[in-house]
Amino acid sequence: MSSSREARVEDTYELQNDQRLEELHSKLRTLRGVTTDIYDDVESQNSALDNTRNAFTSFGASLAQSSRRAGQAFGITPGGVKQWRTIGYCAAAIVALWILWHVAGWFWPSPTGPTP
Repeated sequence: MSSSREARVEDTYELQNDQRLEELHSKLRTLRGVTTDIYDDVESQNSALDNTRNAFTSFGASLAQSSRRAGQAFGITPGGVKQWRTIGYCAAAIVALWILWHVAGWFWPSPTGPTP
């Protein structure tokens, strides 16, 4: 009787060990799933960071090129329009508008008309 009782105790221990092993296996599956999810999330964030870095690099290059062109247009950097030439263009435009305004006055009389 002692051996059958020992067999039942061993069976009970074996059953408990199997249950614990199944619980451990379940926890390992859950941990593996979490690890996989973390890996996927990190990869997507790295991809987003790479895209952001590329966008900012492109923006920086575009901004530098625009700055270079503006400097050339205003005569600030070498190879651009000279400052005196730009001032001359502005002065000529003002004189031309003044002349055009006076010439237009010859063709369109003022609404007040002559005073009697």
